[in-house]
Amino acid sequence: MNTQRLNITIPKKDAARLKAKSNKSAFIAEAVREKLDLEEKNLKEQELAQAYREVSREEAGLLKDWDSVSGDSL
Repeated sequence: MNTQRLNITIPKKDAARLKAKSNKSAFIAEAVREKLDLEEKNLKEQELAQAYREVSREEAGLLKDWDSVSGDSL
């Protein structure tokens, strides 16, 4: 596994809680992965919601256009 050494600073209270973990590096790496995955998921959900809103506006415009011409041939 490729690794990189980092020097980080965390609050003393968190460091004291982390002291009980036998493999601090693995614990921190997993926590970082989980947080980054959650952020990426939230961003994708926001992008998808925005895309749905845009499609909905486009469809509303098409329906309005269709309504104005649909009675012409009847």
